[in-house]
Amino acid sequence: MGRGLAKIFSQKGANVLLVARDVKKLESAIEYIRNVAKIPANQRFHYISADVTNPSESSRIIHEATAWNNGLPPDIVWANAGAASPSLFLDASIETLRSQMDLNYWAAAYLARATLQAWLVVAGPAVVPPKSMDTRHFIMTSSTIAFCGLAGYAPYAPGKAALRSLHDCLRSELNLYKGANGASATSSKVPKVKIHTVFPGTILTAGYEVENETKHPVTSLLEEADAGSAQTEDQVAAAAIAELEKGRSIVTTSVLGAAMRASSMQSSPRDRWFVDTVFSWLTSLVWIFVAKDLEGKVWNWGKKNGLPKHAAS
Repeated sequence: MGRGLAKIFSQKGANVLLVARDVKKLESAIEYIRNVAKIPANQRFHYISADVTNPSESSRIIHEATAWNNGLPPDIVWANAGAASPSLFLDASIETLRSQMDLNYWAAAYLARATLQAWLVVAGPAVVPPKSMDTRHFIMTSSTIAFCGLAGYAPYAPGKAALRSLHDCLRSELNLYKGANGASATSSKVPKVKIHTVFPGTILTAGYEVENETKHPVTSLLEEADAGSAQTEDQVAAAAIAELEKGRSIVTTSVLGAAMRASSMQSSPRDRWFVDTVFSWLTSLVWIFVAKDLEGKVWNWGKKNGLPKHAAS
């Protein structure tokens, strides 16, 4: 998905900086997106090798990105790192449970903190950003699993669900800065910041094939309904950016994802209040039957196949 996003940004004329651990993959990705640049002579591309689960690395990433960007923090920061290690909860080691939370929640939280510090902490005289950068966007990639926990995703889903909560908390907190900006003509000014979170479903990548190696059969059974909405890296990237360009805050990339989103809006913003409200009414009724079906599939699996290996004597 990250490569698909970078490709579209390059095609739109952006300067792009990529972050990952593997230098060879980064070099390959840079070459890939450079070849589709809108204005090759004017666009710049760079990469940083870093382990985003290390909190100090996020500060280094933003510092180096700012230096590379001629002393200005980046306009858009997208926390896209993530990977699933699906298994039954009792089959997962403590190390796996911790590493899944580190990658799927803490990596984004660390980057959010470092980014917002660079954007919002005023040091010295107030500096109003140039017109082209008066709104900045911090984007996180979650998953539709955040809307519906399934058997076999206990190591992965909680981290993605936590991003949904972080999104809502940050949106609320940013109102402090919006209010302060308008309080006085002489008060310190900070850029307007918008928080977005994208919730894709199944993405047909090499990582998805790796997931299937440890996925319990009952998890695959529960995911059958999602098979028709699986997307390639380019499809999910295009769908996500198209929704973001419309100003959406909670973004899904498929019809099934939109239905799941509408059924669990809680205090999140209704970008399309009428559609979201009607959709939530409908899905609240649908869930009566879908939830029962999902529960029944897991129950019937146990009845047919017996106890999981870790529980069988």
